[in-house]
Amino acid sequence: GSTIIIRCQLALQLASDPTIIGTKNIGVSSAEARWQLKSSDRDRFLLKMPPKKVTAVSGNGGMKKKKISGKRKERDFSSDDEFDYEQENNKKPGKPCGKSALQPVTVAEDIKEKIKLDCPNIKGQLLVFGATNWDLIGRKEVPKQQAAFRNLGQNLWGPHRYGCLNDVQVSCVVSGPCAAHSLLITTEGKLWSWGRNEKGQLGHGDTKRLEAPKLIEGLADHLVVAAACGRNHTLALTDNGSVYSFGENKLGQLGQCSQTYAVLSPALISYDGQPLVKVACGAEFSMVVDCKGNLYSFGCPEYGQLGHNSDGKFIARAQRIEFDCEIIPRRIAIFIEKSKDGQVMPVPNVVVRDVACGANHTLVLDSQKRVFSWGFGGYGRLGHAEQKDEMVPRLIKLFDFPGRGASQIYTGYQCSFAVTENGSLSFWGVTNTSRESTMYPKAVQDLGGWKIRSLACGKSSIILAADESTISWGPSPTCGELGYGDNKPKSSTTAQEVKTLDGVYVEKVMMGYSHSLVIARQDTEQEKERLKKLPEYNPRTI
Repeated sequence: GSTIIIRCQLALQLASDPTIIGTKNIGVSSAEARWQLKSSDRDRFLLKMPPKKVTAVSGNGGMKKKKISGKRKERDFSSDDEFDYEQENNKKPGKPCGKSALQPVTVAEDIKEKIKLDCPNIKGQLLVFGATNWDLIGRKEVPKQQAAFRNLGQNLWGPHRYGCLNDVQVSCVVSGPCAAHSLLITTEGKLWSWGRNEKGQLGHGDTKRLEAPKLIEGLADHLVVAAACGRNHTLALTDNGSVYSFGENKLGQLGQCSQTYAVLSPALISYDGQPLVKVACGAEFSMVVDCKGNLYSFGCPEYGQLGHNSDGKFIARAQRIEFDCEIIPRRIAIFIEKSKDGQVMPVPNVVVRDVACGANHTLVLDSQKRVFSWGFGGYGRLGHAEQKDEMVPRLIKLFDFPGRGASQIYTGYQCSFAVTENGSLSFWGVTNTSRESTMYPKAVQDLGGWKIRSLACGKSSIILAADESTISWGPSPTCGELGYGDNKPKSSTTAQEVKTLDGVYVEKVMMGYSHSLVIARQDTEQEKERLKKLPEYNPRTI
């Protein structure tokens, strides 16, 4: 009884004088104290806090300390709760929601759709160019534990064939703007991986870096149709709508109902709902879409990129901020639009058709050709003409007009793209942080009239396949991912044709943090002969 009275008194003290939370003599856990504060008082307290330090992943996998400012925004609703638009529009403080004990999504077998997904209707030979020293990508030096590999892998300034893949027909290549590892899917639906592997993101049951593609034995009995790469984790989608994940899991980005250092072999995510048809990965978070067009997210919520109206920050103990990560797929239930005067309105009937993730932001394309974006708002990458983070999917107005909808969406590390119904390419965000940001979607004038079939963006470089050509551009420094060739310019601020691929029809392009992958068609003898003239890359190994 006395304990309850003391805790009640402490809760009242905390509500009236939030500054005392920094002292060591409080007889209540920080988690309890956090929710005993009223939201208005909690915000008031957080505004008074000095900047905190928190461990975060930098660049492409290095660890650094970064400061988090004490300023907090109001978080008034959760996608699992009734959304009070009037309350949101009037900016009244809402009640903080404790973490609900979410259960994995489950659907009874008799109402579950039966689907059979197909591999992409593409086949060709894999070509690679850019940085291949996988442990150095995005870092100033190789970590000590990888020192033996320091001098392995070079910058390939033009397209190369992998010697070990001359007889392998490839239907899909996968990497990501945060990734220093890559995947390919063969025409038989087998998944191969190579590159950086410090967290087991290659799925081979170990953490040994791989210089050249190797079949993932743990998925050899499955038909893989799609995959996605985060900074240090991987998702693989099979033909029956199941998703396997492997790699780093410190922030729950594998969706396996746990937070562990790493999972080295493919394992199913904690989900038993309708079959899944799309997968996407940000740096430390993941997205999956089911066959009904529902979107689910899991992993790190730091900038609101999970879409559940929270950045997940809480004070775990003195001088430390931590994140309340989603460790199982959780459905994103609310999509909104904002008027010019700040009124928030729901957008009904959103059926998700495609999803793409940057480092800390997400884009969605729905069945009505509308585009939504949310997550980290820096440099205008969300396309809302402001740099504010968005905690729930927000409609990008520019594509919400008849005849102006989007047909394809793509993301880079801190930028976004959409191909419109009429075929023009729109860009927003930034590829060069020293230049001005594009705060809302603008047409890329250099590419007017080109019919784009595939586009990819890494840390700052862009590559695309259009008509009979391959086009790329990007600011310095680069590592060869533009593909211009030896003794040629290393960077370009304007779109340039990749002359080293003249006469090569590129089916699909993909880009990692600083390397490019393309699937080159080889249907005719002429095309095969052209590819044979390209140099062969046979990396050294230890």
